Amino acid sequence: MKLNKLYEYPVSSRALYSGERMYDVGEEKLPSVTTILSATQSAEKQASLAAWRARVGQDQATRITDQAAARGTTMHHIIESYLLGQNHLDLTDMGQNAHTMADQIIKNGLQNRLKEFWGLEVTLYYPGLYAGATDVVGIYDGEESIVDFKQSNKPKKREWIEDYMLQLAAYALAHNEVYNTNITKGVNLICTKDNLYQEFIFDGEEFRQAKYQWLKRVDQYYNQKEKANESISLT
Repeated sequence: MKLNKLYEYPVSSRALYSGERMYDVGEEKLPSVTTILSATQSAEKQASLAAWRARVGQDQATRITDQAAARGTTMHHIIESYLLGQNHLDLTDMGQNAHTMADQIIKNGLQNRLKEFWGLEVTLYYPGLYAGATDVVGIYDGEESIVDFKQSNKPKKREWIEDYMLQLAAYALAHNEVYNTNITKGVNLICTKDNLYQEFIFDGEEFRQAKYQWLKRVDQYYNQKEKANESISLT
């Protein structure tokens, strides 16, 4: 694995504007990929999340979410340090858990598979539409790919991770638009807190359809924003 700086990726900043996560990229202020996905969630998914929070209790749900986010952040730092030939050591209980999870992803998902990478924590944007950050862009299993690492509290099924697939599709579309590449594969490398490794690869017709579905979500998001602004102007 080697770093090959083929492209000059933009420096950006993130902030909340009117409760939405936005990226400042150059002169543009663009909604994040996760903001768009959240704003266009199906009613079924919203109800499922609300039911889970009600079942476990709001305080406990917040603790579970915060712990997962912290563990995921540490796991990402460990993997990124490995790819850069550095060390990131965290001896807390959560840190040791994250180290074991990172090792599973490195051993099973990266070694002998990620030939080269063009950047880590790469800010990508589609001019005028959206922006986001992906973990790795590079050559994975011999193909130009977008690669994201995920932690999970429990094993995933493919049908549960549509949003993960749409994230990858969003990043691929943005990279292809700005850098004239032809990325046709997205990869999710996942490890649960109990150290179960999973990988999900999206390519071919499935990934083409994911790009189409993502653009529909973008269109839905902007239509919702336009209607909301019209409603405000009438009050």
